[in-house]
Amino acid sequence: MNSFIKKALCMLLVLYAGSYLKAQNNSTKIIGVLIEDATSLAIPYATVVLHDKTSKKIIVGTTSNDKGAFSITTTHNNFYLEISFMGFKTKTITTFNFINKKADLGNIILTTDKQALDEVVVTGEVSKTVFKLDKRVFNVGADISSTGASALEVLNNVPSVNVNIEGEISLRGSTGVQILINGKPSVLADESSNALGTITADMIESIEVITNPSAKYEASGTAGILNIILKKEEKKGWNGAVSLNTGTPDNHSIGLSLNRRTESFNLFAQLGAGYRSIPKKSEAINTDLVNNEVIFSNGTESRDETFYNLTLGTDYYINDLNVITLSGNFAYEVEEQPSETNFSYFDATNSLISSWVRNEITDATNPKYTYELNYKKEFKNNEEHTLLFSALGRFFGKDQSSEFTNTTISGTDSNSEQETETNFKQANYTFKIDYTNPISNIYTLETGAQYVINDVGNDYEVRDVSNGVFVVDEDLTNDFEYNQKVLGVYVTGAYEKEKWGIKAGLRVEHTNLTTLLTNTNEANEQNFTNIFPTLHSSYKVAEDFSLQAGYSKRIYRPGLRDLNPFFNIRNNFNIRVGNPNLQPEFTDSYELTSIYKIGKASLSSSFYHQYTTDMVQQVSTYVDNVTISTPENIGTDSAFGFETNGKYRPNNWLTITGNVNFNYFDRKGSYETQIFDFSGSQWSSKLGSKIGLPADIDLELTGNYQSGYKTVQGSITGFVFLDVGVRKKIFKGKAIVNLGVRDLFESRNFEQFVSQTTFETYSFTQRGRFVTLGISYGFGKGEAMTYSGGRRR
Repeated sequence: MNSFIKKALCMLLVLYAGSYLKAQNNSTKIIGVLIEDATSLAIPYATVVLHDKTSKKIIVGTTSNDKGAFSITTTHNNFYLEISFMGFKTKTITTFNFINKKADLGNIILTTDKQALDEVVVTGEVSKTVFKLDKRVFNVGADISSTGASALEVLNNVPSVNVNIEGEISLRGSTGVQILINGKPSVLADESSNALGTITADMIESIEVITNPSAKYEASGTAGILNIILKKEEKKGWNGAVSLNTGTPDNHSIGLSLNRRTESFNLFAQLGAGYRSIPKKSEAINTDLVNNEVIFSNGTESRDETFYNLTLGTDYYINDLNVITLSGNFAYEVEEQPSETNFSYFDATNSLISSWVRNEITDATNPKYTYELNYKKEFKNNEEHTLLFSALGRFFGKDQSSEFTNTTISGTDSNSEQETETNFKQANYTFKIDYTNPISNIYTLETGAQYVINDVGNDYEVRDVSNGVFVVDEDLTNDFEYNQKVLGVYVTGAYEKEKWGIKAGLRVEHTNLTTLLTNTNEANEQNFTNIFPTLHSSYKVAEDFSLQAGYSKRIYRPGLRDLNPFFNIRNNFNIRVGNPNLQPEFTDSYELTSIYKIGKASLSSSFYHQYTTDMVQQVSTYVDNVTISTPENIGTDSAFGFETNGKYRPNNWLTITGNVNFNYFDRKGSYETQIFDFSGSQWSSKLGSKIGLPADIDLELTGNYQSGYKTVQGSITGFVFLDVGVRKKIFKGKAIVNLGVRDLFESRNFEQFVSQTTFETYSFTQRGRFVTLGISYGFGKGEAMTYSGGRRR
């Protein structure tokens, strides 16, 4: 019996093998590579299908790989090949040249189908905004996702968000926006890079706009938060961009961004290098009203940097529910700061006592690095049921030396020499865990914790020449240590139905701050615990009109610059000094916002009230013709304001954006014997337009106005300036030429007056006009864009 079974199995195996070999002998293979007509780039993930010529039914299908190549095998002999990809005309091939049962079609050119794209824009799902309790969610529809735009261009379609031609993002007219990807920090979202250009519109599901953060976010906030939610199923292959830029004053850089998406990994990298120069003109007048003596100073200074930047990172998708992100960035700057300042000293009779010139030579090296680890877990019952852990470390160092030389021009001998040396190190660490649980369609619970460590050391030494030898000036030398730890925990609960909802939260933060001036052994320690409640509500009046109301308590913790008794002796008649005893200021913020659409315009208007205690303000004192400016806690500030911003896009070639913010304030306070009770107002506005010209040329004009306003001891004057940008697309947007002019008329000037009974001071600074020219090329699905080399921190 066993022998019979064995013989039967052997016979079946032989028959199966024979039929398999026969099928293999009758099979044919077709291969080819798909190429774009305009750019000759490969087309990944296109659909390739064999159809039966008679029945038109699908025989077999496949997709092209990330290099555009495909291979398809069949035993049929009566077929045709059909190739399709969104945005391109479908290609049908009926004739094949088989050699040894293999047909190599070589490079197959697909042509762009503009009409198909237009049809998608008209008939596909349109992008729209959905209002949540403490945020607005902009869902990306087919009108944007099918256009091949970058993440920055998608952001520019979001109401209240504006992206200028150089890639700087603002929210409700304010910069300093925090960008998150899938709810967590990412090197891809770093504003100092152009890595957002490697994320395309069809990878993005939605963008969350948060202007008044809940208790989930730390109490010392930013101008707002933009959270980019990516589609899970998007696996895009190679994306990238390379750029070359130049400008005047000197601003030259080269940058490369890469992004590789596979089934399990998302790898990203960026490297760049360049040289930039940031000049500044300044003028100051110090007047002693008791002795009627005057010190005039004016001069120029510059910050010249050679910089290098490298970023590496990866997202590892363990499975559909778990992802780990590991990334790092290293940057290195070689810095020079030359300056020349002319001084003139006049007595009470307006006679010139002395004039001299002060020259500075400063050299510095600045290493910076950042590293982060993120883990995100989603639960099976709901994709919004998540656990997120993140650890972030940052380091910044500065090794700087300066030489100052005073050379007498006329009058009293003012010759002197000074040297300074700075050894600065700053390390920041952030550990955070967030848990979100949508208990039902109506109720949501959030909880989490965050621990932040700031550790700073600044060793600053000043040396004067005495008898031909440099001797340490103990009065100006200091070694300052600053250590701050903040532990925060929070919980929020939300009730939300289709038209109405409410969300309440509570955050508790404990701060431990220690400072030490080692050369005098002056120590200061602060320990305090604060409670930060938040409350948000929204009501959907109609499809295009919603109301949101919010309350939050915020804190401003003094930083190193505020606390360090540091003397900058570039101009030793105008000195800024820190205050180690400075206390944090607290603000209760109330806001009522309406969001509505009128035709093709989207508008957002807010009434707000902010009440601040222990307000921090700069207070100037005057000793021996030297103005010393120090931050002090002087009292309270009660501010009422109205802000409105809008975006109007009447057609495909014109977009107009505007922002107006009016603020009335009433301040009450005192410092020593001075009373600082006064009220005033200030307002700002921004009007921008993007104009699409023929030949794929975009023109951008942005005008800004900042009114003057009162300060605790004087006033600051207003200014107006205009930025201009021109962008030309080449190869259907794969390459871009950018021309930008900041402050076209050199009118962005900072002018401040301080007027007291015993002294008056005047200061003026001007940056001037900046012109940049760049060319960038995007490959894969990457979008060409400008690489700035990173913004200074």
